Amino acid sequence: MYLEESLSPEKFGETPHDFCLHPENRTILRVAQTECPVVQHRVNLQVQLLPRPVDLERQLRLRLDQHPHALEDEFGTPSRVPMLLHMWHWDKAHGDQWEEVAAIQREYPMDVKHVHLHTPAVYQDPNDPSYVPGYSWMPFPPPPPSKTATGMDAHVLIKDWEMLDEVLAHWPDPTRPELYVKQAEEIAADAQGRYVLLAWWYCLYERLWTFRGMENILCDFYDYPDEVHRLMDAITDFNCALVRSAATHLKGDGIFVSDDIGMQTGPMFSPAIFEEFFKPRYAKIFQTAHDCGLHFWLHTCGNIRPFLPHLIEIGLDVIHPIQKYTMDEQEIARDFGGHICFWTGMDVQQILPKGTPEEVRQEVRFMIDTYDRPNGGCMITAGNGVTGDVPVENAFAFYDEAYHYGLAHRAQYK
Repeated sequence: MYLEESLSPEKFGETPHDFCLHPENRTILRVAQTECPVVQHRVNLQVQLLPRPVDLERQLRLRLDQHPHALEDEFGTPSRVPMLLHMWHWDKAHGDQWEEVAAIQREYPMDVKHVHLHTPAVYQDPNDPSYVPGYSWMPFPPPPPSKTATGMDAHVLIKDWEMLDEVLAHWPDPTRPELYVKQAEEIAADAQGRYVLLAWWYCLYERLWTFRGMENILCDFYDYPDEVHRLMDAITDFNCALVRSAATHLKGDGIFVSDDIGMQTGPMFSPAIFEEFFKPRYAKIFQTAHDCGLHFWLHTCGNIRPFLPHLIEIGLDVIHPIQKYTMDEQEIARDFGGHICFWTGMDVQQILPKGTPEEVRQEVRFMIDTYDRPNGGCMITAGNGVTGDVPVENAFAFYDEAYHYGLAHRAQYK
């Protein structure tokens, strides 16, 4: 069916394949309710809802039922809001204070084991410890370093579209078994029954602009659409092969990628560009993950409000972070809560580094109050990498409030 008018209560329940999925067909990371949510706000979605196969739904549920930790039932009746705070909080950010932060981390749970997959280097460097012969994006020697330009966007890899044939002729192959040996060892040693998230950075748009530069690629959508489609098809096929190979060689439960398609003031490009170039390719990657029995998690900074209905339509399971100050969190939760799992992210620009510990705690409570629902659908983490200017007492307030308030908030639903 098409939702062309609204997400009114009357629309829910007309078919088991509405956004409110039938209780027998649910996944753990998708909402399943015996009573459909009342959505007061009218939303002109104009998207087709594509149900996922019942056997896949059951497979995903059975996969997660094996995990003894809190994430096993986050779209059911979790005992507390799942915490993934460690994933965006790294040792290099805090310098001499890291031991204090690490001591705090050891006191609180990390409900997901995330493992980074081995993606290609830009250029071959035999001196790199992660060097794998023939596993790079560029078949050319690296250019000499610029004497003036800085920043990733200043170093364009495909300077002219005439280079595309040679680049694609030497395209990296992610199906090589040796690429997954270390990850398999890490999972075996440290997963401890937790949900395992297989991760890599740079999915579609981020990979595009690393090849062409951001200014170039934004023009290329209009000036060289055929070439862009060809390159994006190759990137999509690589991502799908990476998903299938990871599922074959590793015991994972979900796929996580980054793809910043929003700015603080709005999307990176128009909805028309998204629908032509990105939507069908995201759909292919999401479906590949689902076919492998894996959930799909997407990190994208910025205001992505116009894209969310489309991402939900094509099967995205988890979205991160709903960036603070870029969208109205309460509006997003009202319009899309129950249709996708929010991996909500603490603001790392203002509140966490510059607020007081009490302001940090207040923001944690606001996040949980906004996104958590009776049947779950909310996980908590940082909105991006935690920076070194975050006071240790603020880090403690973040971890402590996420745990205790997440526990208290869930208690009301028992």
